[in-house]
Amino acid sequence: MPREILLNAFSMNTVGHVSPGLWTHPRDRSTEYHRLATWTGLAETLERGLFDGLFLADVLGVYDVHRGGPDGALRHAVQLPINDPLLLVSAMAHVTRHLGFGVTANLSWDTPYQLARRFSTLDHLTEGRIGWNIVTGYLASAARAMGAEMAAHDERYDLAEDFMALAYRFWEGSWEEGAAIRDRASGVFADPARVHTIRHAGPHFHAKGIHLCEPSPQRTPLLYQAGTSRAGRAFAGRHAECVFVSGPSVPVIAPRVAALREAAVAAGRAGDDLKVFSALTVIVAETAGEARALEAEYRRHASGEGALVLMSGWTGLDFGAFEPDQEVRHIESDAMRTALENVTARGDPTRRWTVREVAEFVAIGGVAPVLVGSAAEVADAIEDWVDRTGVDGLNLSSVVFPETFERIAALLVPELQRRGRVKRAHRPGTLREKLFGRARVADTHPAACYRVRPG
Repeated sequence: MPREILLNAFSMNTVGHVSPGLWTHPRDRSTEYHRLATWTGLAETLERGLFDGLFLADVLGVYDVHRGGPDGALRHAVQLPINDPLLLVSAMAHVTRHLGFGVTANLSWDTPYQLARRFSTLDHLTEGRIGWNIVTGYLASAARAMGAEMAAHDERYDLAEDFMALAYRFWEGSWEEGAAIRDRASGVFADPARVHTIRHAGPHFHAKGIHLCEPSPQRTPLLYQAGTSRAGRAFAGRHAECVFVSGPSVPVIAPRVAALREAAVAAGRAGDDLKVFSALTVIVAETAGEARALEAEYRRHASGEGALVLMSGWTGLDFGAFEPDQEVRHIESDAMRTALENVTARGDPTRRWTVREVAEFVAIGGVAPVLVGSAAEVADAIEDWVDRTGVDGLNLSSVVFPETFERIAALLVPELQRRGRVKRAHRPGTLREKLFGRARVADTHPAACYRVRPG
């Protein structure tokens, strides 16, 4: 029996997302990112196309590493301007019944008390279809805008551990099940004896208070995480239910997937407690020739400089300081460490990348492979990718927005369904129930130890 492939659309409340320059394409609508109809229309397309979810990336700060300033990001709309993704979700949930929403929120500049409230609110409004992509940030420009200093890479994960412990206490340990009794006859809405004050004294956070929200369908939102550095893998092994990985090839991705599952086992969980999604970009058409023509058309609008602005921000290495034919070599930084591994021998010893090659590759879809062809050809490549890397699903980015997603829904999904690799109907339940078959975090998950017991 072939393994089912989970499908997320991968997007951002910005212009272009991970295909810099494509906003100039005459059919691209990502410049309308600030209109609600853009997002409700996308949600309806994805729901019809049997996508499992929409994964909304986000970033705080601007990409100002390239040539020492933000000019390149501004000129090419490299994830700037960018709006808050959380504010899109309730509207998209209103026009759908099944689509899940994995939303990035940076914990380094937030508090557990406030973030727990926002996600509980969205869990109520979506009827349990919200997930949180946990990130600690990687742009020094965000720290400067906050009037602070950027913490070192591994120190940010230490902060995250304390943040999660307190967030779990609010979600799982404050309100008992049934505490909101809604008794009109007595005039009692919530039983005070069944609502508990959280007390937390950790290395980074001290708190005493009651969670502001009554229990939502999932309590703790479905938890995504996107770091595959050594510290990121350990954190994912303890906390994540879904992990997002990105890289250009099987030799880069497959070891990361195996290491993530090993990290989950090391943390006392099962390897299949993690669903791993990898980034892919698909250009699909009725025929192979049409798909190749589309790719050529798209590449005429791609921005090589915009691609280097992205990579400079992701890696902390100024690609503008190197000659186009210079080989890219690994350095340690406090930015996204695996982003640089993707294009150096450290990630794949069989491949050497020049700056020019990085710019060309990243200009369409970021650091993800680009699959081009008919539905049958792309489906063949996807099956091979999934089977060889061991991932559970894909985060599919758009090249021309929303055309890419519309083509995937119309052409690729039916082909994968014919092969038994994609579901033919949405499943009932919350996002966690759809993906894992359970309403709450697993008993082996660290959030479970904070569950309040009656009395």
